[in-house]
Amino acid sequence: MPLGTGKVNRDGILFYHRLIDECLELGLIPFVTLYHWDLPHALEKEGGWTSVFFIQWFRQYVTLCAKEFGSKVKNWIVLNEPMAFTTLGYMLGKHAPGIKGLDNFLPAINNAVLAQAEGGQLLRKHVNNAYIGTAFSCSEVVPFTQSPKDVAAANRMDVLLNRLFIEPSLGLGFPGDDFPLMEKIHFCTKNWKYSKKFHFDFDFIGIQNYFPVTIRHNPIIPFIQATLVSAQSRKVAHTGMGWEINPASFYRIIKRFSLYDLNKDILVTENGACFKDLVHNGIINDQERISYYQLYLAQLHKAFTEGIKLKGYFAWTLTDNFEWAEGYTTRFGLIHVDFNSQLRTVKNSGYWWRDFLTK
Repeated sequence: MPLGTGKVNRDGILFYHRLIDECLELGLIPFVTLYHWDLPHALEKEGGWTSVFFIQWFRQYVTLCAKEFGSKVKNWIVLNEPMAFTTLGYMLGKHAPGIKGLDNFLPAINNAVLAQAEGGQLLRKHVNNAYIGTAFSCSEVVPFTQSPKDVAAANRMDVLLNRLFIEPSLGLGFPGDDFPLMEKIHFCTKNWKYSKKFHFDFDFIGIQNYFPVTIRHNPIIPFIQATLVSAQSRKVAHTGMGWEINPASFYRIIKRFSLYDLNKDILVTENGACFKDLVHNGIINDQERISYYQLYLAQLHKAFTEGIKLKGYFAWTLTDNFEWAEGYTTRFGLIHVDFNSQLRTVKNSGYWWRDFLTK
């Protein structure tokens, strides 16, 4: 829907039919994400995620997708990382559309929470036997010290990173912790604070985890009064993007989300690592990435053996790709892409996954 509403691009629809058909032919089970940060520019010009009309636009889009593909696709993810696209896109301005300020962030939050529930309801209505979830970015939040100010700062950050979107979807309303940003969210949403409009009974919760964050008090930062202490400055292992490597933290975040009274499946819908890949005689020996997956999968298995309802794991990602503000400079793929020639080369991590899955 290039204009966001109305006219449908049939060539675009046919592209996805061919893609889905090819997956099914190869024995691959499609999981379709309705929104992975691909808002039509025409809608952004009208306010995007901050617009009072956003839910109306989103209903049209979800209904189209459900009716077009619902006979073939039964597994659906409504939103990809709502905390990331609202924060980075509508408050910090680091990702598209590059907007800053709480006046944009707060309505974007409200619309995203509504959209994940509305999307789930429409899929339930239009797709028989649908398996429906949504995907949250999450990070264990650790205080830099045990000082009261650092602990309080970490708790505030935890509300934003881990609680802000899942708790309304579970019918718990927005997190009620008393600090200025939450007070503004409560004011912005008014009587919708505990509204049933936010709630949907998802079949699964997708969690996307790469790293924990260490937080210290910083009075200069507005509202949150907290800042990140980098992995490099703490001299701990990290990926090519500076993200801390901490498999035990991965286990703890899975455990943390399982403690909600969910009675739902948990899928790890993203986990992986970026490293500087070197091509030598047509071979990419990315042992660091292999080690990362071995360590993290061991913690996944630990959580599974303890009875957590883990139903799936998605490695991020199959091929090197466009990574938002980092462009093509950061590589997460199991398959290397030469972006000039488009040559694909399976990395050693890709062969490792093949062997691991066929043992």
